[in-house]
Parts: sequence; structure tokens; C-alpha cells
Amino acid sequence: MSNTPLSGRIAAVTGGASGIGAACCRMLAERGARVAVLDIDEARAAALADELKGSAFALDVGRMDMNEAAAAEVEAMLGAPDILVACAGVLQRPLRAEALDEVEVERVIRVDQIGTWNSAVAFGRRMAMRGRGSIITIASIAGIRSMPLHAYSPAKAAVIEMTRCLATEWGRSGVRVNAVSPGFTRTPGLQAQIDRGERDVSRLEGTSALGRMVTPEDIAEAVCFLASDAAGAITGINLPVDAGWLVAGSWSTYGELPGPRGNVTAEGGGV
Repeated sequence: MSNTPLSGRIAAVTGGASGIGAACCRMLAERGARVAVLDIDEARAAALADELKGSAFALDVGRMDMNEAAAAEVEAMLGAPDILVACAGVLQRPLRAEALDEVEVERVIRVDQIGTWNSAVAFGRRMAMRGRGSIITIASIAGIRSMPLHAYSPAKAAVIEMTRCLATEWGRSGVRVNAVSPGFTRTPGLQAQIDRGERDVSRLEGTSALGRMVTPEDIAEAVCFLASDAAGAITGINLPVDAGWLVAGSWSTYGELPGPRGNVTAEGGGV
């Protein structure tokens, strides 16, 4: 364990009890970090923390007072966090703009945009005072391209821009701030939509250059890289992890995406 890339680091992950957040918690722990699992679902957070020999903390990211309290509690119990993964978020159903009510808009913005800001500031200002730290926000390809997600897309676009702003704000204080923008990822939330028949797997896979969806572990790999010393000169970026959805989308204007050459398996490897 002492030779792993994040050995001895303390990592806090908001929204850490499930989906991408849980994958990040597991991979950070595998790479040697001591993990604080922060989530509004305290029971699930505690179960995962017990599995990883970490610690669990209750957190509603939409409340700045709870973020400040969580940052102080993590530091008191585990030590000063070196890494923050601001992963807490909620999804939104694709609806016509006029069908999207104010309650839904406020819910998405409160968690996805304001919640990310609250966590980044609560943990980041402490990192800046100590002169070190790495913050990774979880944005989305929905913040880069137009989608029928009239609350979620603007909220994630705001996350990308706040990442750039905070990277500049705290850069001279030794804090790096980067974003990861997942593509269509098989999280429990998206899987539930698929199971209800609200999303078509063939379309989700077929519109990407690699012909597949993203896994939570794909996102966790990017997060661990950005948190590590290997990314020591990288700050203020937004890294899409989308199986090539962004580059492939416009090709549909010209017909189907090019098929595989030679002997290629469904997983993309040679046979």
C-alpha cells in the first residue's frame, strides 16, 4: 500500500455513497488514500466507509453550514484533506421547458450547482490556507452540449466555469481545481431510467465513437489521475470521459458511424 499513487492522502468524496461517488471512493482507497464518504444517505455512506475502513459523514451539499461542518469534522477525525471530489448530484428528466416546474429547477440547481460550490469553497479555502490540495468537480457532457435538460445542463455548465474560476483563485496557494465531465454512465440513476423504458441503451451506446457507455470506474480512473502528482501541472481543465460521444455526435448528419475494421470484439479488442 505504501507504494500506491495516493498513499497517505486523505480524500473527501461528496455523494460518495453510490454511483460515480462510490466508485471514486473505492478506487481512491485502492490507490492508498484514506477516504471520507460524505452523503445525504448516512446509512449507505456508513456501510461503504466500513467496507473501505474509512469514515462516513452526513452531508446535504445544498447547505453551506453542513459543508463547513463536514470539512471541520473530516479534518478533526482524519486530518487535513488533500483531495476533494465534489460528486454529489441529482438527475433531471428530459422535459419540455414549459413542462419543467420551478420546484424541479430549484432542486437541480441547489444540489448540482450550488452544492458543488458549497463543497468546493468549504474544503478549498482550508486547502488554500495550508498551501496544498486537489479538487475535482464532477460536471457533465450536458454542460458542454445542448440537451433537453433545461435545469441540469445549465447547472453543469456552471460547474465547469466555477472550476476554472477557482483554479485561478487558488492556484498560487497550491490548490489545483479540475472538472471531469462524464458521458452517459451506467449509474444506478441512469440504470433506473433504462429499466423504466425512459432511455434506449442502443442509442446511448450507438452515438459514441467507442460504441459503448461509460462505467463509474472510467470516471474514477480520471479522478484518481487528476488527484495524483502525475497531474501536478494540470489545473483549470474540464476532462470529458464520454467514450467519444462529443466527437461522434455530429457525424450522424452524414449517416451511420464507421464500423470496425478487421477482427474486433464487442469490447473493442482484437481477436
